[in-house]
Amino acid sequence: MRSFFYFCSMESKTKSNFKVWLKKVGIAGFLFFLIKGIVWLVIGYFIMK
Repeated sequence: MRSFFYFCSMESKTKSNFKVWLKKVGIAGFLFFLIKGIVWLVIGYFIMK
């Protein structure tokens, strides 16, 4: 029974680390695609001009 509680505490710690990692990757991914989209809009603007 003791090992079960130990496993549960490890699992929750892993989930919290995963959430932190997911937030960092999510923010980085959002910024990457935002900047990429803006660059493509600028390129398209200058090509059409």
